[in-house]
Amino acid sequence: MSAGYPKVVLGDLATFNMQHGFTEAAIRGMRSGFLGDADYHHITQCENLEDFKLNLQETDYGQMLANDSTVSPTIIEARALEKLVTEFHYLKAQAVEPLATFLDYITYEYMIENVMLLLRGTLSGRNVNELIASCHPLGMFKESTMRNIPSFEANSRGYAELYETVLVDTPIGPYFQKYLDETQKSVSAASEVRNILEEVQIEILKNALMKLYFEDFYAFCEKMGGETANVMCALLRARADRNAINITLNSFGTPLNEPNMRETTRRNLYPAIGELYPAGTELLVKVDEDSKLVQALSYYSFYRGIFEKFLNASPDEFSIDDEFYKGEVKLYELAFESQMHFGVFFAFIKLKEQEIRNLVWISECILQRRKDQIGHFIPIFSSSSEWRCESTRKSGAH
Repeated sequence: MSAGYPKVVLGDLATFNMQHGFTEAAIRGMRSGFLGDADYHHITQCENLEDFKLNLQETDYGQMLANDSTVSPTIIEARALEKLVTEFHYLKAQAVEPLATFLDYITYEYMIENVMLLLRGTLSGRNVNELIASCHPLGMFKESTMRNIPSFEANSRGYAELYETVLVDTPIGPYFQKYLDETQKSVSAASEVRNILEEVQIEILKNALMKLYFEDFYAFCEKMGGETANVMCALLRARADRNAINITLNSFGTPLNEPNMRETTRRNLYPAIGELYPAGTELLVKVDEDSKLVQALSYYSFYRGIFEKFLNASPDEFSIDDEFYKGEVKLYELAFESQMHFGVFFAFIKLKEQEIRNLVWISECILQRRKDQIGHFIPIFSSSSEWRCESTRKSGAH
């Protein structure tokens, strides 16, 4: 939002590689680093985390855990994230405009999550070092900014410093400013900012910021045009739909599900993009229970399939989040099938996040000796993935 939009359409076969050929080649080369079916087979057979560590050394993760005397799911996640951040920074160092700005946009989502985490800590009085350690490494600000956000003083000057630090001096500051402008026509005093931050639930604030982020990123990609617009806009529409559905689902049993709140606050949290927008989101506004949610989504085949399973399965047997992840992994994998666009950079980050979730899940199952659950992960670029097997069956039928 703080960065300008590109003024020209990205190049095609003849011109794209002049500026972005090396970085695109690098990201496509990194695709070979994803764990394969054989790698997953080996690590799921491990009896303890030391075996897990040894088997991981034979993959692209290499000596990632070499300096850790003890291994835990938390350490595995932290080291895998560190590796991802290193790769991302390498790509960013090679990028020129408009790719550099596009990569910045990818980090804004994590910045929003980190600021919301710090604001939660501010209101609950948690230790600042503990909060910073919990932040996502792709959304970090400079340390002084990170420490200022949760440590403002409880007086008018402190509130002014919070406003200046969080709402102005960060790349996502404009999203905060726009949210505050929409919530309150004019913020004339720093104390009024404090009132807004205390009165609104943190999740409502987060979803409002994510809505603005999705819409801004979508507009940026549309203005770039070409294959980047085709691929990225489809990916962002899917993310916006998941956000709208989760907002509805998570509002059940809360004040957001009351009729007046559904028509005002909850309506305003739905992104103005996506396959559901506008007809589907209008239906979601009226939803107040599970069965009505399924009915509202029955017009959209992918979401209908997910929520019909949801109604007929127990929470232990079915995870809505996992079904969304499976659908998104398919889209991210397909992003690699076309050439000369920026969508592969976004897809790579999201697929790596899924791979990290897989590693954490498998390590947790090993630690808790739940081998019966260890296969419930989502493989990346696997010939045995559900959607590839389904496509093969359909093509064979013809």
